[in-house]
Parts: sequence; structure tokens; C-alpha cells
Amino acid sequence: MRIEPAKSAPDSPASPEPGGAPDGNRPRRIRPGTAALTLGALGVVFGDIGTSPLYAIQTVFTADNGAVGTTPDQVYGVISLVFWAITLIVSVKYVTFILRADNGGEGGIMALTALVQKLSFKSVRTKVILVALGIFGASLFYGDGMITPAISVLSAVEGLKVSAPGLSDFVVPVTIAVLVLLFAIQRYGTNLVGNLFGPIMTVWFVIIGAAGAFEVASHPAIFKALSPVYGLQFIVDHGMIAFVALASVVLAVTGAEALYADMGHFGRAPIHRAWFFLVFPALTLNYLGQGSLILRSPSAIANPFFLLMPGWAQFPMVILATVATVIASQAVISGAFSVTRQAVQLGVLPHLTIRHTSEHEVGQVYAPMINWGLFGAVVALVLGFGSSAALASAYGVAVTATFVLNTVLFLAVARIMMGKPVWMIVLGAVVFLTSEIAFFAANLTKVTHGGWLPLLVAFSVFTILITWQRGRQIVTPNRTALEGPLRAFVDEVDAMDPPVHRVDGTAVFLNANAETTPLALRANVEHNHTLHKNVVILSAVVERVPHVPEAERCVFDDLGHNDDGITHLTARFGFMDEPNIPQVLRLASQLPDAGQIHGLQVDEVSYFLSRMTIIRTDEPGMRRWRKKLFLTIANNTSSPVTYFGLPSDRCVIMGAQVSM
Repeated sequence: MRIEPAKSAPDSPASPEPGGAPDGNRPRRIRPGTAALTLGALGVVFGDIGTSPLYAIQTVFTADNGAVGTTPDQVYGVISLVFWAITLIVSVKYVTFILRADNGGEGGIMALTALVQKLSFKSVRTKVILVALGIFGASLFYGDGMITPAISVLSAVEGLKVSAPGLSDFVVPVTIAVLVLLFAIQRYGTNLVGNLFGPIMTVWFVIIGAAGAFEVASHPAIFKALSPVYGLQFIVDHGMIAFVALASVVLAVTGAEALYADMGHFGRAPIHRAWFFLVFPALTLNYLGQGSLILRSPSAIANPFFLLMPGWAQFPMVILATVATVIASQAVISGAFSVTRQAVQLGVLPHLTIRHTSEHEVGQVYAPMINWGLFGAVVALVLGFGSSAALASAYGVAVTATFVLNTVLFLAVARIMMGKPVWMIVLGAVVFLTSEIAFFAANLTKVTHGGWLPLLVAFSVFTILITWQRGRQIVTPNRTALEGPLRAFVDEVDAMDPPVHRVDGTAVFLNANAETTPLALRANVEHNHTLHKNVVILSAVVERVPHVPEAERCVFDDLGHNDDGITHLTARFGFMDEPNIPQVLRLASQLPDAGQIHGLQVDEVSYFLSRMTIIRTDEPGMRRWRKKLFLTIANNTSSPVTYFGLPSDRCVIMGAQVSM
């Protein structure tokens, strides 16, 4: 498929984002070794959920002025809820089931939304609602992406208050310095980041697992907490206190959605292997160890993670935890890049600069605007809230809402696309939605204490996404009608009497849609009554492979006329290829089937583009304020001149107006 560029920009052959392969096959991947991918996944995918032990248990016992006590039944109950939340939501739902629901190798809620768009429903309204829920879920992910780096890094650096109290005043400055470094290295790609962070996260999981195991060995009774009976009994006996505690328990599974969104970076198998063989056992042991420590020493609720370590290891652990939380932030940052890329492909975001950073995985991308936008938001949160405890109140609402939406979309895909029986869908809904709705409801109690922030971000992003989507739905048909069919236009030109005046030279008209007429070409004929002797209408397709061989780069179409000098050229690029149009023309002119452009002097070519001006009218379809928002976004999209390597001194931009 071809991905439409922003409709306010000049005509361009294609969006920089890859579409599907022409034959509709699954993307080809040139993978490095499985071990390398598993190590990379440890360094990118599991950082968020892997550092939850830093603050999850502490928050449960210290929130609401210590409403949850440290009696054995309450400690067993909390640890049981944490263990079964991880088991059901992460191990069963995400790793075992939802990772199977990929869209061309991509994961995340936008991948599920894309799958839903392909489904056939008896009711169109049902499909529209599900797609809207998916878009809102993606919007929630951006709210999560703001809070996770802030709370993760802050919680690690706050270990200084335990190991070196005299350095407490440096917590916020050190946190910001770490965040600057984290966001600065994103441009080098998740492959490099994963190679750097993978070994560190391996050490992290081994140490936190060992620390938990050492404490558990001294008090093995804590293993009773693995029984779901204790979690259920805690809820029954403590009612409202247990309900509110769920808002903190869910902190143990933050990062599950990032895990799914990052699937495109490494693939399902490495994530599955790393989770069950290392991450899940290490987390379980550490949470059991923290529970055992609290039973032995109730005052440890002040910071059970760091107090689980011997005194001599606490300061080194602060350093390791800081590095680990940097990696934790990586999971949601790279996930945000993936969600952004998919949003562009689905047409709910305009063209953004998105760079592919790996020749092995099409999903490894970097989005500069998203990166630095998140950075500004994260720094503002650190300065505004000042501590991980304060940020914990804002955390959870977006995460739990995304869990619920993911489950709803996945069940629809499982029923219609995968053909699962109704009883299985009902069972999945009961098991997953019951727990996730309970977590979401518990987090709603924190809305007035900071939970409003991710919701505000989500609603703002959602408004932008659906406005852009709806605006394109209005503008695209209007533009298509204005362009008209390409072959019909060529037939008209060929039949003109008197013939259109032909001038020397070669003109290249960039065209996003190979089936319609470039507006610049139509305007040149209708207003200037001239046409170059050689006309090349050029479209580009970006495939889901890293490189397209030069021998397969160019495909010619004479549009049914062999002698009128009008040729259609399709240029095929891999996602790692530089989409340089002059280089493509140079290659095409040397091919035996190049026709009249054989031996073309590329330096003398003129490039024609159309600058489309969207005119706001009173026609129905969108409210005026949404039309104004759409125009604001459209007017700030980038030009293809730089991206496609066009010489600016040989570009001619012709205006056209499209109403909405």
C-alpha cells in the first residue's frame, strides 16, 4: 500500500513511512542471532516493569497515611495481589496471548486498532467505536510515556536519601541530568541502546532476584503469599482499604503495554523467552523478599527495596538502580516512537520525521519531535512534583485504562480474525476485564490528586488524532476529485486540438497517488497551456525490507501512449534506503526500457510540486474549531523537498485550493 503524505504539503511520491509489501506478504526480517535479540529485549522492553519493585510495594504501604497495615494477613494479601496481577496481566494476557496479535510484526494498541480496521462487523457503528477506543488508548500511552521516565528515575535517585542522606538536595538536579543523557542518546536507535543496556538489565534482574531469594530463604513462610486465597481474603476482610490499595498494586504491572508496543523492535520470541526465563522469576523473588522484610521489620515500609540490600551494597545499588530506571524509561520512549509511526501509517497523524535505525528490524525507529516533546514534559513533571511519591498519585489511571481498552480490542480480533469460540472470548473477558476494571476503578480515586494529568494529556492527544483523521476523510475525496484519473488526463492531452505546446526539457511531477493526476501537471496544462517534451510522473513505494536492489528499484508505465513523452515511474525503496529522487532518475535513465528519458541529464530536470491550500468553509462534517485545528496542523507539516533530496533551485511549486 502507499502511505499518503500530509495533504497540505506539496505532492510527494510517498510518505517516508513504509507501507505493506506489494504481494501482501509478511515483512521479511534479516535477524541477528536470537541471543542478541533476547539481550536487546532485556535492555529495552523490560526496563519499565523491571524497575517497578523500586516503588510499587513502598507505595502500597505508605499511601493514604499507611492505611494498609503490616500484619501478616495484610502483607500476604498485598504480595498475593501483586503476584497474581503480574501473572494474569503480563504472563497470561500480554506475553502468552496478545503478543500473537501483531500487525505486520508491529505491536501496541495501534497495531490492534489497525487489525480492527481490517475486520468485518455486522454493525459499522461497532467498528467505528472500537477504532475510536483504540485511538484513545494510544493517546493514553503518551500520558504514560510522560510519567514513567519521571517516576522511574526519581525513585532510583531517591535511594540517596537512604544511602547518603546528606545528598538529598541533589535528587532533582541529578534526575534531570540523567534524563538529559537518556533522551540525547535516542537518536542512535534502540539497537545500540539495547546492546548497551541489555547486559546491565541482566545484572539488574540477577541482583534483585538474588536479594529477594536471600531474604525469602530466611523466612520461607512468605511463599504462602503465592496462593490467590490470601489476595481474595485481603479484599474480603479489608473492603475499601483493599480497593484503594489496588491503585498502588497496579504499579507492579506498569510497563506491560510498553512491552507490547516494543514488540516490533525485537519480535515476539525474544520477549517471550526473556520474560519467562529471567524477568518473571526475578520479579517474583524480589516482591516476596520485600514482603518478608516488612513482616520481619515493619519500619522497612519506608523503602523496602533498598533496605532489602545489605548496608554496604545500598549506595552501589542506587547507581545501578539509576541506570536501570534510565532503561525503564527507554521502554516507553521507544514504545512511543512505535505508536507514533503506526499512527502516521493509519492516517491519524500527519507526516512526522521518523528515522529507521536498524537494517534488521523495520520496527526500530526514532521520532525526533516525539523524543524532545516527551523530554520537555518529563522535566516539567520532575520539577513540578519533585518526588516519586507525589508522581505515584498521577500514575496508574492511564495505564489501567489502556489495559481495559487493549483487552476489548484483542477480544474482538480473537473472535473475528482468529476465529476463537464464543466461550473462550467470554472466559477471557471475565478473567481479564474483571481484574483490569477493578484496577481502573481504584485509580479513579486518585484523579483529584494528580491522576487528572495523564487524562488531560490523553484527551488532548485524542482530539488531535481524531481531528486529523476526520479532516483527511473530508479533504482526500475533494482532492482526488480535483486531481481526476491520471490515464484519462493523459488521453485528453493526447487528443487536444490544437495540441498542447511542448517545450524542450524534462519535467518530473511528484505524485503520492499513482492513479490520479498531479495537481501541478493539471494546472500547468490548463493555465500555461504548455507541457515539457518529456514528462515523468513519479510515485514512490517504501517496502518493509531494509534495501531494494537497484535492479528492482524502477518500474515504468507508458500509460497507454508510447510516443507522447509522458511516462509513469514507480520508485521502490527499502526502509533503510535514502529516498533520493535525482539518484533514482539517474538510475532510471540508464535502463533499457527508459524510453524517451534514456540518457536523461538529471541536472537539467525541473521538479513540479503542488502546494495545496485548504479552504475552510461552512460545509458540514466538522465543527469550525476542529477545522481550524486541522488547518493549524496541516500548515505545519514538512515539505518533501529536503526529504527526497530535490534541488531547491530546480523546484517549481504551483498552488491549488481544496475546500473542507
